[in-house]
Amino acid sequence: MTANDQAPALPPVRPAFDAVTWKEIAYLLTNFPVALIGFVYTIVMLALAGALAVTVVGLPVLLAGLYLSRQLGVLERARARGLLGVRVDEPSPLPGPRRSGGFFPWLWSGIKDPVAWRTVLFELVRLPWGMLTFIIALVGLFLLWPLLPYLVRLMANLDRAMVRGLLSPSDELERRIAELESGRGVVVDTAAADLRRIERDLHDGAQARLVALAMGLGLAKEKLLEDPEGAAAMVDEAHGEVKLALQELRDLARGIHPAVLTDRGLDAALSSVAARCLVPVRVSVRLEERPAEAIEGIAYFVVSELLQNVSKHAAARGAGVEVWREGARLLIRVADDGRGGARMSGGSGLAGLAERVRAVDGGFVVESAPGAGTVVVAELPWRGRA
Repeated sequence: MTANDQAPALPPVRPAFDAVTWKEIAYLLTNFPVALIGFVYTIVMLALAGALAVTVVGLPVLLAGLYLSRQLGVLERARARGLLGVRVDEPSPLPGPRRSGGFFPWLWSGIKDPVAWRTVLFELVRLPWGMLTFIIALVGLFLLWPLLPYLVRLMANLDRAMVRGLLSPSDELERRIAELESGRGVVVDTAAADLRRIERDLHDGAQARLVALAMGLGLAKEKLLEDPEGAAAMVDEAHGEVKLALQELRDLARGIHPAVLTDRGLDAALSSVAARCLVPVRVSVRLEERPAEAIEGIAYFVVSELLQNVSKHAAARGAGVEVWREGARLLIRVADDGRGGARMSGGSGLAGLAERVRAVDGGFVVESAPGAGTVVVAELPWRGRA
């Protein structure tokens, strides 16, 4: 469920008040003082900006007032979230003067900001509504006790609709910007983690082995004339170290971007991964053409990590991998007949995979009932090769 989806279903209204009803009553009783503050601020801001409109400072004053109106919207969304359970995405922040192309374009974009103006409208219409809900809720607490839960739920639902209608992001574009900004952060964090992992693997593996190899060859060089047999044995040992270092470098390269993926595509690369899995894996790749290199690399990484999970945790007798294209999406399905019970919570590897997939506007779904195996479906955007 995204942050802008509706809240979970509310409990049915009952004469005996529950926690949800009391929160709704608290929201309605605070409507009037909060709405009064917002209304007075909005009227003063608009009047001051209008009076100064003929001067140079009129537009900057209006911009500052609209910025503070945005902050009132933040507080109203927090109040609705805490008392009404309404989850509304925060709109994307206004870009700074540099990103807007200069001071005057930034000033104009801030003045015509639809988020701020819809917050202004919200504050203007809230005063009469807040006064009405305050009076009904207050009177109902003393005189209309049996009917109060039903009246409260009706008014609270109208408030929920008002918050969603006027304080949500401007449109689908606003929501997409917020999602992409979050995805960009995930991509940056993932790239930094990958670089740290590569550095650690090189430092602890191949680099340490090559240092030992250099020292061994140096000792063999010193013994070459005095002890030819001992030097030959040391050279033979160094030859073995070279083989191990090359194998570690090949494994590291395979983890980053294997050569078979570059040369022969997903079918051959995933078959190679399946061959290394500890359980039999059936691979089916139905693609008429190869996707973009970035998408192909993510698909390979996802399947590789999921098959590692199957080997380590699933206790499965077999698994299957399917990859196919459907319209503008690349679909990946990895299933096993193991113990099930896989979850994406708690910082698991599945959660990291889901973040990586969603960072490129993809989807990630896990179905894993205990004792019924695990099915993971990943969906990536299809982009053809240049």
